[in-house]
Amino acid sequence: MQQSNVVAYVLYHTEGCHLCDIAKALVEQTAIDYRHIDICDNASLVDRYSMSIPVFVQGERELFWPFDAAQLQDFLGV
Repeated sequence: MQQSNVVAYVLYHTEGCHLCDIAKALVEQTAIDYRHIDICDNASLVDRYSMSIPVFVQGERELFWPFDAAQLQDFLGV
């Protein structure tokens, strides 16, 4: 069985968060596939990220706000 080399990226956010909107725009400029997940839908995510969103995650790696396009590209390895 062949393993997928797909790297799963997630942007944790919540509705009404203007910083999350900025982070989403930065991520979308990279043209990568990612999921965006509202932390309000999960109590454990609220506990973990409520004071930190937006947070961009790949596996165990986390990129906390504030980040800019250069920091995001460095995180992505591009």
